[in-house]
Formats: sequence, C-alpha cells, structure tokens
Amino acid sequence: MENIDYMEKEALEKIQSERLIEQIKHVYKNQKPYREKMDEAHIKPEDIKSIKDIVKLPFTTKHDLRENYPYGFFATSLDNIVRIHASSGTTGKLTTVGYTKRDLDDWSEAFKRSLTFAGVTKSDIVHISYGYGLFTGGLGAHYGAEALGCAVVPCSTGNTNRQLQLLKDFKATVLCCTPSYALVLAEAIEKSSEYTIDDFSLRVGIFGAEPWSEGMKAQIEEKLHIKAYDIYGLSEISGPGVSMNCGGKYLHVNEDFFYPEIIDPETLEVLPDGVEGELVFTTLRKEGVPLIRYRTRDLCSLYHGTCPICGRTLVRMDRVKARSDDMLIIRGVNVFPSQIEHTLTKIKELNGAHYLLVVERTGLLDSLEIKVELNPAYFTDTIKNIEKLKKIVEHEVTSAIGIAPKITFCSPGEIPLSDGKTKRTIDNRKI
Repeated sequence: MENIDYMEKEALEKIQSERLIEQIKHVYKNQKPYREKMDEAHIKPEDIKSIKDIVKLPFTTKHDLRENYPYGFFATSLDNIVRIHASSGTTGKLTTVGYTKRDLDDWSEAFKRSLTFAGVTKSDIVHISYGYGLFTGGLGAHYGAEALGCAVVPCSTGNTNRQLQLLKDFKATVLCCTPSYALVLAEAIEKSSEYTIDDFSLRVGIFGAEPWSEGMKAQIEEKLHIKAYDIYGLSEISGPGVSMNCGGKYLHVNEDFFYPEIIDPETLEVLPDGVEGELVFTTLRKEGVPLIRYRTRDLCSLYHGTCPICGRTLVRMDRVKARSDDMLIIRGVNVFPSQIEHTLTKIKELNGAHYLLVVERTGLLDSLEIKVELNPAYFTDTIKNIEKLKKIVEHEVTSAIGIAPKITFCSPGEIPLSDGKTKRTIDNRKI
C-alpha cells in the first residue's frame, strides 16, 4: 500500500470511508450507549456510506464515559481486552479505556510513525520519563519505540538524580516526558556540581500530556541543547501518537486511525480550515472502546494540503495551547493559562515556566494573582528595580489577557514543576 504519510486525498478518503463504515457497524451492534444515541438521532449504520457522512452522527463526551463507568462503553467482551488504561477525573470517576491486541498494535504503529516525524531511527536510544501505569504516556511511548527498533530505557517518573545518571551513562539520544519534567531535568543539570550539559547525548525531545507555550519550548531547547517536538494523544482516543510535530509549526494527525474535525463548541457546526474551535476525534479501527465524534475540549485549528516542511499530506493541527475546560472566566473575561505562560516566558528577568495562578472571590469581585519565580540572576536586585519589573509584568499580562492581575514574585525553586502534569491553577472561588 502507498505510504499513508504522503497519500493522495482521494486514496486516503477511501480508506477512511471503508473504516468508518465498519466502525459504525461494530459500534451499533456492540456499544449500547452509542446505539441509543444513534437511535435517538434516527441514524442507522446503512446511512453511513462514506467519511463525508460523519457529520450525521451524534457526538460523544467525557460525561458519557463516566456515566457508563467502568465497562459500559466497551464494545467487546473482556475476554478480548488485553490492557486497561484510565484517566482520573474531577468527579471521582475514572475514564476507562480497554484495548484489544489489534488496538495495541495500531497504537504502537501510530507512535512508531510519529517518532519518524522527528527523525528518530532504530539506532536511537529512547529514555522514557512518562509515567507507566494507568496513564497512557509511558507504555504508549515504550511500545512505539520498540516497534521502531529503538533501545528503550523505561525510567518512568521521579528520582531526578537517578534519571540524570541514566541519561548520561546510557547515552540516550531521545527523551520522552512532559514538557514540565523536561525543564525539571534541565534545571537539575544547571544546579548540579556533578553534571554539565555536555555530559549528555540527547538530540531530540518528544513532549506531550500538557499544553505548553512556544516560550517554554524555546527554554527547553536552549537548556537541553535539543530539538523539541510536540506529540499529542488523549487517554480516551489513544495515548500519545494521535498526532505529532514534524519540525514545523503544526502536528500531523495519523488520520487513517483517528479522524479529526473542528467544531464550534456552542453551535456544534463543523468549522473550515484555519478557524479555531474544539477538536473532535473519531476512531476508525478501535475494537475495545471505539469513540465516535468524541469532544476533546482541546482548542486548535486544522489545515489540509501538503505540508511545506516535510511534504506529508496528513492533515495538520495546531499545537494545543488551551483546553476549553481549563478556561477561567474572571470578571467576564475568558483567560487561558497558556496565554499567561506565553507572556511570562518572554520576560528574561522571570523564570516564566514556574508560575501559579490563584483565583479568589471577595463578595462579587474576582481577583487573579500570578505567582512567578524570578530568574536567579535577578533575585538579589534592588527593591526599586523589583517594583519596576513588577509593573512591567503587570502591564504585559494585562495587555495579553484583558484584566489586571496581582503579581507576586517568588524565589527560585519556590514553585516546583511536577514530574507529571503540572498543576497551574488554584481556583478558590465558590461558584
């Protein structure tokens, strides 16, 4: 078969159409909650004749999965399930996903293909600092790298000193972890009396599992002397490998497995290329927990056509900088943590990736405090200069988000980054 990465649109649509038709038959027969959605919408499997008919189908949400916890959305018997992953939720109920053997093979193929976008080959040594376990990051990266033929160092998270020792001794060339933890490792090297950056062989970093700004990417590349790539996945659809950066601005979606759409989150209408909206995915080959038009809550845009960077024809998506459910509404203004991070990381006097947003409500008035670390080089500056810097930061952030925050400077190391997903916001309001 022709290489999927460079396939002509008509040939790819033929594959997508065939797979969607079979997926809908499988879902309607075996997944009761979605069959009920289709019946309510008066849609039958025979109404789906091509990928263009996907707009006829109802959406799936995380609420649907939680309402059917743990196995209500499984579309095959547990005899066929060989692995179960889950993501935690604020309601206390997990979002549970089961994989058949074929599902795992497809996921490994998607991650393997993603690694090649970054120029990774079987000659590379891949150090994995994503968490192993119910979280999909560690095992997803592990099996994808093995499928490519790489040597894998399965470190998981934590014990940073040990990680640095293994990175140096095993001469890993590829690092897989969250962007937050990449900065933890970089800053540990800077503070170390034992290591310098020249002790390491890293050349590529593949980072995902949390939104991160261009400023944070630049910091990681500068501190670790690597090329940083963004990989995207989500537990409900698949772990990392749904889409991957090729070195340019955008990520290519492995759309023979995962079909993307962008919708207006209010009207639910499909939006054209280049218009930002909510990302929606449909699995095209899933056996265990197939999901149709799943609303991710991630905000981005799609772009079809040949990539000017790598020549691939797979649809491109923006890096996800924000989630609609991460959005804060403060004094009627929509505020995303990523907007603030992008501003902070551009100010050289700040250690801008180390920040915390604290939202309070006094009476009917909301307030936003931004706690951010000072760059160690400026921590001992005079009070006069610190106050001047505080006004500059307040002005820059106000210009970016439209409301004036309170700025609190913290000492270096006071706001630690996590070895997993870093918590950026504390909302103390009782709404």
